[in-house]
Amino acid sequence: MKVKVNGEELELEKPVSIQELLVIAKAEQPEYVTVQRNDAFVERDKFGDTFVAEGDTIEFLYFMGGGAR
Repeated sequence: MKVKVNGEELELEKPVSIQELLVIAKAEQPEYVTVQRNDAFVERDKFGDTFVAEGDTIEFLYFMGGGAR
C-alpha cells in the first residue's frame, strides 16, 4: 500500500494507525506533532484509532513560535 508522508511516497505492508506511522516514518518529536490526513486534522486522542489507507496524504506539522526582541 502506498501513501504519501510529508511529500514523500512510503510503501506500507498493511494499514497502520497514525500512532504507528509516527514511529515508522521516524517523526521528530512525536509528542508535539500535529497530523493532517487528506487535508483534515486528526485529533491527538484519535491517533491510535485512525488508520491510513491506500493513496492517503499525511502531513506531520510542527508549529514554531517566534520570539520578540
